[in-house]
Amino acid sequence: MSEILQGPLLHQRFAELDVFLRDHQALWRAKPFTAPILAWEHDHPELAAWLRGRSLEQADAAHNRPEQLDAPAPFPGLARRAAELAAVAELPAGSAPSLPPQFSVDVPGRKWQQIDAFARRLGFTAPVRHWLDWCAGKGHLGRRLAHAGTPLTCLEYDAALVEDGQRLSQRLALDAQHFEQDVLAEDAAQRLAAEHTPVALHACGELHVRLLELASASGCRQLALAPCCYNRIAAELYQPLSRTAQESSLRLSRDDLRLPLAETVTAGARVRRQRDHSMARRLAFDLLQRELRGVDDYLPVPSLAPAWLDKPFAEYCRDLAELKGLPAPGERDWAALEAAGWRRLAAVRNLELVRGLFRRPLELWLLLDRALYLEEQGYRVKLGAFCEYHLTPRNILLLAERD
Repeated sequence: MSEILQGPLLHQRFAELDVFLRDHQALWRAKPFTAPILAWEHDHPELAAWLRGRSLEQADAAHNRPEQLDAPAPFPGLARRAAELAAVAELPAGSAPSLPPQFSVDVPGRKWQQIDAFARRLGFTAPVRHWLDWCAGKGHLGRRLAHAGTPLTCLEYDAALVEDGQRLSQRLALDAQHFEQDVLAEDAAQRLAAEHTPVALHACGELHVRLLELASASGCRQLALAPCCYNRIAAELYQPLSRTAQESSLRLSRDDLRLPLAETVTAGARVRRQRDHSMARRLAFDLLQRELRGVDDYLPVPSLAPAWLDKPFAEYCRDLAELKGLPAPGERDWAALEAAGWRRLAAVRNLELVRGLFRRPLELWLLLDRALYLEEQGYRVKLGAFCEYHLTPRNILLLAERD
């Protein structure tokens, strides 16, 4: 049964997740896209063969719920344990008045639903004296929270968004100030005061880590954060925040931190088709480059403009080989090579379902590192969902409050 994580549960769940992730590193670190054969396939041949026998459509159907797949062992046991460890209850929703339509002007429907759900779950024990919207964009979240007259400060790096946000706040006659601010700069600390309640909805990587550090150092009594994009860090290796996580032997690369983000909940059909076309071509070219180089290793290629997908496949391969400084490929059966790329894509997607079991456990490990860090700074912390998964996969809210 899922619970809101708080008090001793924070440490208990972190310890369990740490063991699970450390014990099964061989499964979730292996990347099917870069390795035609994975090391774990030798240990679990029945599971590997079963996954490789499935279609691309079957893989995509299971992508966002891999734990429901009826696959051979050890998949079911791993799926059950991953689901147990990743379970988090939804935070209680407070009552909130319906706002005039002007508050959601210029906000896409899905984004407004996320903002509204976030705002309804900020159940602090003490009244908020001054909201601070961190990495605010135009300040839509801040205005949703400050509708009743509580002062609002919005910090945003993009000058155009600051200007638009200030205009929207003035139109609604709110007590709001929008500042152009690089939150990673040294002077960002001057923007926070003890009276502020910082909030951040989907602030990326170092941006939300910076908030945790500055808010606790500035004496902020409350804060609310839904993190995103854990891989947006400058260092190659993740630097744990809490003493508990620092004592773990688990070492995460920046690339490892991409795993929790590998979902396609909100991608449209056209975007998915374009992505599949690009990946199938890259996987076909991977087979070609191994032959051209005489080296059986993956060769990274840069991001390519969408126009590359309009090229005939043979031209695509020749141009990419030239771009990477490889020998020009001679004539060959291009249709067969392209078909091999699509077959590899089906295998990659199905093998990635094993990694998919660890997406949420790894994300929760990272969230708990943040929660435990705040606990070490004297906060009482709660972790819980603020909206349904289909609205945004980044649906976990960290609530912190101290005396």
